[in-house]
Amino acid sequence: MATKNIEIVQAPGRTHYVGDGFRVHNFIPGSANLGMERMDPFIMLDYNSPFYFPPTDRPRGVGVHPHRGFETVTFILEGDLIHKDSSGASSVIKAGGVQWMTAGSGLIHSEISSEEFKLTGGPLELLQLWINLPAKHKMTAPKYVGLQREDIPTIKWDNGKVTLHIISGTWDNIDGPVHPLTDINLSWIEFKEGGKHNFLVDTHKNIFCYAVKGAVKINGDEVHNHYLVEFNSDGTIIEMKATTDAIILFGYATPFKEPIVSYGPFVMNTSEEIQQAYVDYRAGKFGQKGAL
Repeated sequence: MATKNIEIVQAPGRTHYVGDGFRVHNFIPGSANLGMERMDPFIMLDYNSPFYFPPTDRPRGVGVHPHRGFETVTFILEGDLIHKDSSGASSVIKAGGVQWMTAGSGLIHSEISSEEFKLTGGPLELLQLWINLPAKHKMTAPKYVGLQREDIPTIKWDNGKVTLHIISGTWDNIDGPVHPLTDINLSWIEFKEGGKHNFLVDTHKNIFCYAVKGAVKINGDEVHNHYLVEFNSDGTIIEMKATTDAIILFGYATPFKEPIVSYGPFVMNTSEEIQQAYVDYRAGKFGQKGAL
């Protein structure tokens, strides 16, 4: 079996501000990609790099807004985040935890820091990944799963030097706590310096691999923190060896190979479906803002 060649090691893309003070770097689609289709079903990646927020009397984050047609996965690396949505879901997830929201047919939600964080201030670091839904599941019922660090099962390799935190999919016969509608295998991996492990990924899968902290050699190429790795479709083996303590977000899935039409907070298959999403949102079919 051959190793999978790296096509691009992508630096942080354009920086923009989201909500109240969230400084975000965009990787997917990003200037080095060919569009959202390039890594389908991983269609958008925004990274809120570490930033210290002083105490304040106003909430930090993104207020009420809609989504339809995809899923959001938010990794809370430092700080915390309150999720509230029109399906009735609500949680405060702290560092090391994950929020997985299936927008499906449509909802409104907010993402803000907790009252405690607002009053005391502190470092905040977040990463949000958008995962597409296939046409047959675009209008599925909305769903939310909030996981604290201790809710996430782990596997240890290389005498404890590598710890895999399982979010979804099956890894070494252990299932993740999130059960997606499609074959999304997603995890985050902690490496101690020198820790190593090999992964076997079918050639037809698209891979998500982002270095959060530290440096790791991936198939012989050193990848540093805040870089996204994109692979060719050749080979099946991914060799990782940490040259420092490191954290990697890693996953893979089968692409849908369907048209992707994205506008604002909606991701559908046609322009007409995007237009209908706006009609439904304005008609209040996603829920009422006052209820959040």
